[in-house]
Amino acid sequence: MSTLKNLPVEAVVHASLLTDLDIYLFKQGSDFRLYEKLGSHSITVDGVKGTYFAIWAPNAAAVSVIGDFNQWDATVNALYLRGDDSGIWEGFIADVTVGALYKYRLVSRDGNIADKGDPFALCWEMPPLTASRVWDTGLCLE
Repeated sequence: MSTLKNLPVEAVVHASLLTDLDIYLFKQGSDFRLYEKLGSHSITVDGVKGTYFAIWAPNAAAVSVIGDFNQWDATVNALYLRGDDSGIWEGFIADVTVGALYKYRLVSRDGNIADKGDPFALCWEMPPLTASRVWDTGLCLE
């Protein structure tokens, strides 16, 4: 039985789309396809559909995903900081689907808090609202 199927919906699973080559190219400043790995991406992990989130926030003390799927609660979906000095925070959240609204809650080392839209988002709320939407690149081609 999959371990993901036993987790609460709000649990963040340590999953990654990034390879060692991706991190090498990222650190060299020569990864020209970051949009394929950072941002939000609908994927399946251990048979469970959901969304993988990744953001570069090298000076953050903590990063979480807030959205309509967790009532904008920053205590629910904390991301993991990669252990490779890339400054990338990431994680997989089960059952977050295309169209979900989200932002990243960033906590700086001095305790300042900011809610930010995703710089790699493919879709956003209609202004003046500012949340990003989970989207699928295949939908952009239709």
